[in-house]
Amino acid sequence: MRPTYGTIYTGSTAKNAEHGGYNYSDTNVGLIVSIPRLEAKTIKSPVTSAQVAPTILRALGLDPQALKSVRVEKTRPLPGLGSGESE
Repeated sequence: MRPTYGTIYTGSTAKNAEHGGYNYSDTNVGLIVSIPRLEAKTIKSPVTSAQVAPTILRALGLDPQALKSVRVEKTRPLPGLGSGESE
């Protein structure tokens, strides 16, 4: 028997959420970005949550390379948000 994605199996009435795991449904979550100057579109590129910080810094006009983790891990900002760099 396979578990049903999104189902929490517990007899406890105190537990109403979990941290998830590495199943497809646990690692694929939606991300909504609102930038009024950009045309609405859906991008289905795989991305990581680590890309959010450099994207925000770039949107604020700050240099994402100022973050050591961005430099060390070579983290790219999120694609398709009008960065001007190849995506």
